[in-house]
Amino acid sequence: MDSLLALMIVLIVFAVGDFVSYKTKSIVSMMFVASAIFLVAFWSGLPTTIFQDAHLVGFGALMIGLLITHMGTLLSIDDLKKQWKTVVIALAAVAGIGLFLFVVGTPIIGREYAVASAPPISGGVVAAIIMGEAATAKGLDSIALFVTILIVVQGFFGFPVASYMLNREARKILALKNPGDNSSETDNEKISTKVRKKLIPSLPASLQTTYILLAKLSMVAFVSFKLADLTNGVIHRYVMCLLIGVIAREIGFLEESIMTKSNAFGLAMVALMAVIFGNLSKATPEMLLSILFPLVVSLVLGVIGISIFSGIAGKLLGYSMEMSIAIGVSALFGFPGTFIISNEVANANGKTEMERTLILDSIMPKMLVAGFVTVTIASVVLAGIMVNLI
Repeated sequence: MDSLLALMIVLIVFAVGDFVSYKTKSIVSMMFVASAIFLVAFWSGLPTTIFQDAHLVGFGALMIGLLITHMGTLLSIDDLKKQWKTVVIALAAVAGIGLFLFVVGTPIIGREYAVASAPPISGGVVAAIIMGEAATAKGLDSIALFVTILIVVQGFFGFPVASYMLNREARKILALKNPGDNSSETDNEKISTKVRKKLIPSLPASLQTTYILLAKLSMVAFVSFKLADLTNGVIHRYVMCLLIGVIAREIGFLEESIMTKSNAFGLAMVALMAVIFGNLSKATPEMLLSILFPLVVSLVLGVIGISIFSGIAGKLLGYSMEMSIAIGVSALFGFPGTFIISNEVANANGKTEMERTLILDSIMPKMLVAGFVTVTIASVVLAGIMVNLI
């Protein structure tokens, strides 16, 4: 297929997915819509080489290290300290997913499915890529497809649970707090705006060009790969990229959200999506039916593991059961779902602007941090551990 035609078709499918996601307020994700379109298109005769023809696969594979390093620059240690209880609960939820699926899931759906499902359920795209690459390398095409479909549908399990729990939490907030009192639990957790001096001063705005920012980012990613190699695979390359990305931002070598500032994030994400959806070209109706049972079981067990572990951690830290479980299931959809659902709950329960603000001040910071921790940190680390078990 002509390269430009292939790229155009891929981008149109992604655009349709984005449109449907916007219209449904992210209840139906872009990835779900795009995957459904590609599946039907492949079965109807669309060339299975479309992503290669568009020259996105190689580029996307190359971008993974840069994107994960970029994810590290989104993290602020100071901000995480403010929400340390939320971080602990989110990490407990991810631990619950991994342990529950491995221990309970293995006898039901088999070790390969149980191990492969835990990291994607904990966070999504990057974790899915790590597990999918490992499965493909071992010739387990059905597992690679399973991982792709898993991240496509997991939001349908996460959104209803989070919505139910947050609505219960919102009613508790309104019942326990005086709406005339603007103070809230998060008053002591607000993000500090004080600028902290860094070891390496930031570049002047005039030098924060696309080329300079990407050059620095690629240097950090390259160093991360080499450091991971020194561990003989004990620390996965992508986990190392995440850790070094955090450090590079903290000392000032990398700017916050560096790929966005370099105007490179959008195209890199297009290529990354192509890497993920590439597994769909191998799918047949028979293969999809064969993974339906482990798909449903893994998601149900994942939600149960989240509820148990995040509920226990929240109880020990003084959070309500509802808020704790909502924090845990944020792993199933992440941002912007955490932002959207918080606003929807506030608007549905708050009768006045003051009540809506009261609800948002309590749940929004927790949900944003939780989704960020699970998707950005915990799922990648879990994938780095579980990939050796597949």
